[in-house]
Amino acid sequence: MGYPALLLSLLVFLAPGTCIDPRRVLRTLSSLHLPTNPASRSSVAKNYSVFYFQQKVDHFGFSNMKTFKQRYLLADKHWDKDGGSILFYTGNEGDIVWFCNNTGFMWDVAEELKAMLVFAEHRYYGESLPFGNNSFQDGRHLNFLTSEQALADFVELIKHLKRTIPGAEDQPVIAIGGSYGGMLAAWFRMKYPHIVVGALAASAPIWQFEDFVPCDMFMKIVTTDFKKSGSNCSVTILRSWDAINRLSSTGSGLQWLAQTLHLCSPLTFEDIPNLKEWIMETWVNLAMVNYPYASNFLQPLPAWPIKVVCQYLINPSVPDSMLIQNIFQALNVYYNYSGQAKCLNISETATKNLGSLGWSYQACTEMVMPFCTNGIDDMFEPHQWNLKKYSDECFKQWGVRPRPSWIITMYGGKNIKSHSNIIFSNGDLDPWSGGGVTKDITDTLVAVTIKEGAHHLDLRANNALDPTSVLLARALEIEHMKRWIKDFHDNVGRQP
Repeated sequence: MGYPALLLSLLVFLAPGTCIDPRRVLRTLSSLHLPTNPASRSSVAKNYSVFYFQQKVDHFGFSNMKTFKQRYLLADKHWDKDGGSILFYTGNEGDIVWFCNNTGFMWDVAEELKAMLVFAEHRYYGESLPFGNNSFQDGRHLNFLTSEQALADFVELIKHLKRTIPGAEDQPVIAIGGSYGGMLAAWFRMKYPHIVVGALAASAPIWQFEDFVPCDMFMKIVTTDFKKSGSNCSVTILRSWDAINRLSSTGSGLQWLAQTLHLCSPLTFEDIPNLKEWIMETWVNLAMVNYPYASNFLQPLPAWPIKVVCQYLINPSVPDSMLIQNIFQALNVYYNYSGQAKCLNISETATKNLGSLGWSYQACTEMVMPFCTNGIDDMFEPHQWNLKKYSDECFKQWGVRPRPSWIITMYGGKNIKSHSNIIFSNGDLDPWSGGGVTKDITDTLVAVTIKEGAHHLDLRANNALDPTSVLLARALEIEHMKRWIKDFHDNVGRQP
């Protein structure tokens, strides 16, 4: 979501009768033309400048006058006012510097598109906290954490840039994002077509809501990724759950599990649901970052990490103790490929740059994505999607109830053919592709499928090991963006 993020992982309550909980589906220069207010400039990093813009906490009411500082990054090394453009990254659920550093595509195409790059941080993430340290205190403070408010932030920021940067006023803006950020990019173009001329929505599961796609689709794709990488890999993982259940039934078994998995803390019987949740999140994250080269997006990993993992999961018929030892070796690829981890912490599955608290709240309000498994078509224990229990968990944690249909009401669901100029890209290895747009809707709402592509692979920097499919995808995306830029400048030139 996404970016995963989006990022970008799953939290599962594994007690009997509970269901998969997507609240942790996570989920990514020298300035020559700066805002005219020098006080807004705080620091200069190697390739971009860091700024803060005063945003309204509530864009849709009139009595709340509170404001907060939204962080954004700006790079204009290749920007050319003559026929140029602004590429605007729609920040998602995490620190914007982290997303900036993992969105090499924008840096790679900046010169070709004569583009200024802007990376806008999403409210309630990174440093853009509307109520400072109290932002996550309760539902009253979190009430302004919505996609609608975030999009309005982006609009106000773009208006500010065009007003304060000489030459920016007559520049076309293209929204770019991945995972949840990709959803925002698509929705940005839908809701504000007068602000952005087009959008690249990478790995954007805009249909992962209600019953648009089967709730088991996500985990089926995860399982398929592991099946492709080893003949018995997914079967071994499927059998590991019962092995854990049997071994954890005694005190000595719990102690042995903790030692064998090199956990940082001892295990109790009550910890077993969390242990299995942690392991499951690991397999999900591996599916999302199954890149063809070494990377460190969520963790430092080798090229094609699932293939490396599956080398340890070749025999599902070994005794429970040997099976779990093999599971540890597989987990160690994800958590300790660098060899620096002294022990494994079951409370951590991904980079701390992702904002799990904020995403948990969003998934309990409008970002309600159903997930389920059956243990037959996938490699996980059976779990049904139960909205009532999910809602009760949300109310217990945040004092709010989810609105499963609100996103569809706001953004149209599958009824979006009246919109234009959106590229939906998906990799066929990415579990989020199941909820994405994978077929052209119109000639300007186009789908790009990347064979052997994981989560928003096309947004990552060019790499010598990139498959041909992603090179072709990027070329097509650039072709569309050039057309949008040309059309904008042609229309400006014809205006009286």
